[in-house]
Amino acid sequence: MLERELFFAAALVRAEGLQSLAGVWELNVSKSRFTPGTEVKSQTRIYEVTGNQVKQSTDSVDSLGRQVHNQWAARYDGREYPLEDNPDADTIAVRETGERTGVTTLKKNGKVVQTVTRTLSPDGKTCTFEYKGTNSKGEKIDNLLVFEKR
Repeated sequence: MLERELFFAAALVRAEGLQSLAGVWELNVSKSRFTPGTEVKSQTRIYEVTGNQVKQSTDSVDSLGRQVHNQWAARYDGREYPLEDNPDADTIAVRETGERTGVTTLKKNGKVVQTVTRTLSPDGKTCTFEYKGTNSKGEKIDNLLVFEKR
């Protein structure tokens, strides 16, 4: 009985942590680190959370000044979901790894191309995303994006 109660308590903590991700986040470019050629001038992310499902909408201005919009929706269950407007990947899988942490796996043609580690600060005001892997051009990516909640 205690094991079952601990399981549900852990699930509740993860759901509350995921709910903390909901809202509007602005990229702090000066605190972020980009692999040359992958810089962005600005980025706003909006997260909508329902249970363990997350919808992310992203509006960016890339290093050449072009407006870029993309979005995805997936459950934090580790399963693959399709991506339609990402040149680097065609599927996404997300899962919680702790109360304020998660991992995203991006695949292209069935092969892992990027892994993203998400960490939400204890106060819920800062969220970092560490991207490692390769982009659609085969170039290595090692980026740290720092977002602040609006």
